[in-house]
Amino acid sequence: MDLIPLPRVAVFHEEGRRYAFGPEPVLTAGPGAEGVARWLRRELGAATGWNLPDGGGAGGRGARGDIRLAVDPAVGAGAGGGAEGPAAEAYRLDVGADGVELTGASAAGLFRGAQTLRQLLGPDAYRRAPVAGGEWSLPYAGIVDAPRFGWRGLMLDVARHFMPKDGVLRYIDLLAAHKLNVLHLHLTDDQGWRIEIKRHPRLTGVGAWRARSRWGHRASPLWDDTPHGGFYTQDDIREIVAYAAERHVRVVPEIDVPGHAQAAIAAYPELGNTDVVDTAALGVWDDWGVNPNVLAPTEAVLRFYEGVFEEVLELFPAEVSPFVHVGGDECPKEQWKASGVAQARIAELGVDGEDGLQSWFIRHFDGWLAQRGRRLIGWDEILEGGLAPGAAVSSWRGYGGGIAAAEAGHDVVMCPEQQVYLDHRQAAGEDEPVPIGYVRSLEDVYRFEPVPPALSAEAAAHVLGAQANVWTEVMEHQGRVDYQVFPRLAAFAEAVWSWQPAPAERDFARFEERLAAHYGRLDALGVEYRPPGGPLPWQRRPGLLGRPIEGTPPNV
Repeated sequence: MDLIPLPRVAVFHEEGRRYAFGPEPVLTAGPGAEGVARWLRRELGAATGWNLPDGGGAGGRGARGDIRLAVDPAVGAGAGGGAEGPAAEAYRLDVGADGVELTGASAAGLFRGAQTLRQLLGPDAYRRAPVAGGEWSLPYAGIVDAPRFGWRGLMLDVARHFMPKDGVLRYIDLLAAHKLNVLHLHLTDDQGWRIEIKRHPRLTGVGAWRARSRWGHRASPLWDDTPHGGFYTQDDIREIVAYAAERHVRVVPEIDVPGHAQAAIAAYPELGNTDVVDTAALGVWDDWGVNPNVLAPTEAVLRFYEGVFEEVLELFPAEVSPFVHVGGDECPKEQWKASGVAQARIAELGVDGEDGLQSWFIRHFDGWLAQRGRRLIGWDEILEGGLAPGAAVSSWRGYGGGIAAAEAGHDVVMCPEQQVYLDHRQAAGEDEPVPIGYVRSLEDVYRFEPVPPALSAEAAAHVLGAQANVWTEVMEHQGRVDYQVFPRLAAFAEAVWSWQPAPAERDFARFEERLAAHYGRLDALGVEYRPPGGPLPWQRRPGLLGRPIEGTPPNV
């Protein structure tokens, strides 16, 4: 068995026996299974040449057809997590002499099972046109499966280096193929604003473009003088959201406040601290790191961003994206300390200095979003100063913020940089392209544990799940993103889907054996992953400086 992620229960019957599909297999879909049937006809039809005509009648047990699809909530019994959690993504797959019977606890569960079906068909099932000679079969098997966590995600930074819409749609397919269900889109930062806001057109007219980019880490003396930019129109965003919803992937937008805001300030200088900085002279930032230019703590700035969020909420409907990410991290306070306007606001509000001012900023949007039926989520700095009960935390500075948030009753998404930042290097070798941060190997990611043992059982229930984060400062195109993300995302997917023993007891050797077959699927999908033996010549970036962690030798 080479399935990834590892299912809860998989029994392969009567060794050597397989169900062989004829030249025109029939697909039958019961109520609620229509969307998955449409997806299977499109994806498997492209790879196999099948039309998969409708067998008629209801799907599931007793129906006619080579592939029978049904939705039955009873499949999720005992899976945990309730109707909206892991139980909803449970499925059962049976292959025998009468064909394939796939039942999901919901349409989402059925879709997860369809991924397993596709994997069992082999790597050529991932191609866009038939190459396999027309013979397709499946082993006799019984698989019962459900995820461990309800939030299994990837954060993709499209602000530092823009990924065109087609690339985002491709990554949604890659997430779906690994049974991941959240795409967190980092849409704004100092280096670019990537979402059209119609009431503020300069956000993309000016803020989506920078004159040049640092080539490598900020210690590098090299520059790429090609202007860089791009943005998603509102119709692009609607397409991305709808495409993801069909694949049961939630898209969580991130609009950064009050830091990481220079692109917005370059477009609208009045958003910055104009009494201490000549904001009219600022352009979109062309470097990496933590930027000192932050939003001014004024009512006008709040109204501006309320307008931004109003359009964002319309583009990301609550039923597909109840969470809105507001960043909230890495907000330098020097400008606020020097600003008479900021100091007057601190006195007016009676908050505890500049840190209290940042907390006030976040709490304002916490309440504003809650009034509109949404939930705020932000990086773990938003804990400083306290949060409203419904807010959630992305714990990135290790587990500490997540532990504190969960113990205080807040929901948490674990994404500690020490474990699941996929921009960090995969090995210590000198050939690794632009080596960043910690060495986090495939095995390190495979042994990632989202729930730290220090948590009480009550607090552990607040861990929604986890996500891997991909910051793109040194990833100038899709191939570089692929290299950093894969195959480690396959290891991450198993860590958050599969019910496994403690990290030290996980069978990494067996995972590597399954991964050897999975590389064929990635090849068919055109993924430029890091090969097991290290980077290929064109994947290297010789001479480009990275960012070693302080106290370690270079490139370690």
